[in-house]
Amino acid sequence: MMARVSKKRKAAEAKIDAEKHYSIDEACALVKEVNTTKFDASVDVHVRLGVDPRKADQAIRGTVSLPHGTGKSKTVLVFCTPDKEEEAKAAGADYAGLDDLVQKVQGGWTDVDVVIAAPNVMAQVGKIGRILGPRGLMPNPKTGTVTPNVGAAVAEVKKGKISFRVDKFGIIHSSVARVSFSAENIRDNAMELLMTLVKMKPSSAKGIYLKSVTIASTMSPGIKVDTKTIK
Repeated sequence: MMARVSKKRKAAEAKIDAEKHYSIDEACALVKEVNTTKFDASVDVHVRLGVDPRKADQAIRGTVSLPHGTGKSKTVLVFCTPDKEEEAKAAGADYAGLDDLVQKVQGGWTDVDVVIAAPNVMAQVGKIGRILGPRGLMPNPKTGTVTPNVGAAVAEVKKGKISFRVDKFGIIHSSVARVSFSAENIRDNAMELLMTLVKMKPSSAKGIYLKSVTIASTMSPGIKVDTKTIK
């Protein structure tokens, strides 16, 4: 039995030409028009890269600070020694500490968006790697989440720093805004991510690098972007 398509969804799909590749500006304006949710949906960018993620130098991952933030407050957990707890909390950390929080995670609690750790406590954090890792929460020096400057790291996340990594199919999925943002702010945030990816192109990646870019909001149809308009 085929799933029933709602009137809202049909109306949204009618506004998008499935064969057309829109300019980045058009796509960021259109994604607001075709949103079908009552809540402030997330705007996601899906980028198919011409890389082989199995090769270490092509397993793209990193961070980007979105100029207009994510529109969503992120819950941040900091693993640190007692002398750093005040710094972390003053910067906006929701949880900061060590032994009691490690125990809490061991008990199955992972109700946070980002985990940051000071380098001198990574031995203890490593013990819960099998819980944090599969959820994409394991702190990593490459994404700036293992750092002695825990306060600065927390402040960056709260302001709109996001991390991204390519999946096994060579695709990066990243939430860059909310539909309540202006089309210009959605575009600025999307372009910040896309230009960061362009700069990270591995020298060993051959052929077309930005294979496809799609912008979509939660539960709404995807809009194909003409990669030539990403400059």
